[in-house]
Amino acid sequence: MDVANAKDFHWQTLAPLPSKRVYCSLVEVGDQIFALGGCDDSGTPMNSFEVYSPEANQWNSLLPMPTARAGVAAAVLGKRIMVIGGVGIEQSPLKVVEVYNVDEGKWKKKSMLREAAMGISVTVKDCRVYAAGGMGADLRPQAYLQQYDMLKDIWVHCSAMPTPRYAATSFLRGSKVYVLGGRQSKYAVNAFEVFDIESRSWNRFPNIPNKRAFASFVIADNNLFSLGGLRQGGTYRRPKFTKTVDVFDLEQGGWLKTDSSCFLRKRRADFIAGSLKGRVVIAGGLGNQPNILDSAEAFHPSKNKWESVAPMPTPRCTCSSIVVKNCLFAIGGVNQGPSDAAEALCVSDS
Repeated sequence: MDVANAKDFHWQTLAPLPSKRVYCSLVEVGDQIFALGGCDDSGTPMNSFEVYSPEANQWNSLLPMPTARAGVAAAVLGKRIMVIGGVGIEQSPLKVVEVYNVDEGKWKKKSMLREAAMGISVTVKDCRVYAAGGMGADLRPQAYLQQYDMLKDIWVHCSAMPTPRYAATSFLRGSKVYVLGGRQSKYAVNAFEVFDIESRSWNRFPNIPNKRAFASFVIADNNLFSLGGLRQGGTYRRPKFTKTVDVFDLEQGGWLKTDSSCFLRKRRADFIAGSLKGRVVIAGGLGNQPNILDSAEAFHPSKNKWESVAPMPTPRCTCSSIVVKNCLFAIGGVNQGPSDAAEALCVSDS
């Protein structure tokens, strides 16, 4: 597969968000990006709901969410956007579930989660949504796997995850839901577990070799990359930003031996990441001082190394991000307070 050259990457500065925010959630429907909720500069969850049209380079406000919230899990079911859990105005987890119909422009309340939660991780398969983990009202990590059936509008419990956690990363591959990383309280989890939808059972995969918080996970070809993050200190060690990269071979089912040649160029955590035209790309985040970074990097698979690409116009961490049509969008985030910046790292056809 041809991979893009480092010089083919460029940033586009987009129309800013209508208001500054952090912890909004992004989904894509029909090449348009929908931004759901978030926290304003006073830390209050918002009910804002906007759509960005790349061709017009503009944001349009839509009918607000019925329930103001931040850090929601969002799933797309055809032309419907499902908004699950999150943190409400009272700063506690929610069990509220609402669905927006893109064609009708209307919100509907749906059956609530069986347990209130924030930091849920969702995947979709055949009109069913799988909601993994989360943090409950008691601030404890949950092991629930809840399945939603859109046709019946009901939630049912599946077998619990072996490892309770919130803020995990999950993705669907075939008939399996992969769940990895996340946190328990403030501490990182390195568990990697897979739910087989057909057998309704969990399997444990080998743990992520390096345990860290605020890392990113990206799939490129048949490899899963675990990137950077914050390694938490033990009794005598201070927390440390890392440049570590671990790679899991999804076909072989094991972590590959990686050497420092494929580590990131800069130590960072809480950054955006995605896969563009055969290359894993990352940008922004927090670096060692800790300072907010503007640098961006792209991994070259045949050279087995990272190359610097054009820096972010607006340095930020805690951005919301999504990949749409060969562009990695960075929306909102934090730079001395919440930001309204919207930018995209794009790759041109060389």
